[in-house]
Amino acid sequence: MTSSAQSELVLPDGFLMGAATSAHQVEGNNTGSDWWAFENRPDTFVSEPSGDAADSFHRWPEDMDLLRELGFNSYRFSIEWARIEPVQGRVSRAALAHYRDMVRGAIERGLTPVVTLHHFTCPQWFHARGGWAAPDSADVFAQYTRTALDVLRAGVKYVATINEPNMVALMTALYRRAAEKGADDADDAGAAAGFASVEPATDVTQALIRAHHAATEVLHEAGLGLQVGWTVANQVYQAEPGAEDVAAAYAFPREDVFLEAARGDDWIGVQAYTRHLIGVDGPLPVPQGAETTLTGWEWYPEALGEAVRHTVDVVGPGVPVMVTENGIATGDDERRIDYTTRALKSLAAVMADGIDVRGYLHWSALDNYEWGTFRPTFGLIAVDPDTFARTPKESARRLGALARSGRIPHAPAAALSAR
Repeated sequence: MTSSAQSELVLPDGFLMGAATSAHQVEGNNTGSDWWAFENRPDTFVSEPSGDAADSFHRWPEDMDLLRELGFNSYRFSIEWARIEPVQGRVSRAALAHYRDMVRGAIERGLTPVVTLHHFTCPQWFHARGGWAAPDSADVFAQYTRTALDVLRAGVKYVATINEPNMVALMTALYRRAAEKGADDADDAGAAAGFASVEPATDVTQALIRAHHAATEVLHEAGLGLQVGWTVANQVYQAEPGAEDVAAAYAFPREDVFLEAARGDDWIGVQAYTRHLIGVDGPLPVPQGAETTLTGWEWYPEALGEAVRHTVDVVGPGVPVMVTENGIATGDDERRIDYTTRALKSLAAVMADGIDVRGYLHWSALDNYEWGTFRPTFGLIAVDPDTFARTPKESARRLGALARSGRIPHAPAAALSAR
């Protein structure tokens, strides 16, 4: 699979190289969603609401044109439940037609669509009836999935049921704790310390697993040949000497239980950005002096290869991997290029060892709304906040050129571990 110089890995036929977005983060004016209501509450702690976001609800053809011109062959995007079913049981034919047009538009441009059914946001009515904690949440989600088949029939092959369910369960626990403490402590729900000290809500974890399995059954029974999986936020927990058992216990409810639920799926989505160190007393801070990104995460591109290896260790080698998110929040595009190059080298090392990886979808296609602020810029394509003009960055051209060539940088695993 590698070239004779061992500097590049030739990608297998059908390998997806592209970029990703989510509906709420790029479409704009998602007024029926729970996140829109949350952003615009008088007592909200978020820095700024999503507003028009990147106006991709109207400008998606331009976004897809750019991805095609840059050389990519795939685009991951989500469809918005709150637009499709703004009131429970009342389906918007216009919204379904809109997302069908997106699927067809991607295919017409040679972009394989990877469609996510749920990317963090829910209809306000779903939230009001208890959200994922409601006893019948899995059944309600399965019914939405049946409705979404009208979009998927337009030519979708790859479907992700739920994006990062481990983050959904964790955020639920954080919000519950904030509610118990009172409104004055609500900003704690977004603090890094909160993530480290709170365990994901067990009831929501189980509900999300039930919902994923119920939706998967609906999608398989449709007879469309859909390849179904879900995506997990891979945290790359690294144990300090003597803390291996602590790290395993810490990781299970936050990641591994969701990976175990994917055993038997058609594929599993890996989403990796950085690592987290675990000591004998629990999580440790970012190492002193380490470079960090605009999100405060350690600059650690090798997280990608390590996340893929861990995922396969838990899920098993029979479930193919797709990298559905990987990237860096930075205002320095040269650092994005450096990060992506090293991340791809770590991925190539994994693939050279025989692990079945079907695609790499960079996060994100556009600079977008990052759940409370536009400040962390992950995009390959810059978006002017006033005119919405799209400007591809050099990182987009570099990654697009790799996609067009069918090769990615490769370094032996030993060289990566020595860094």
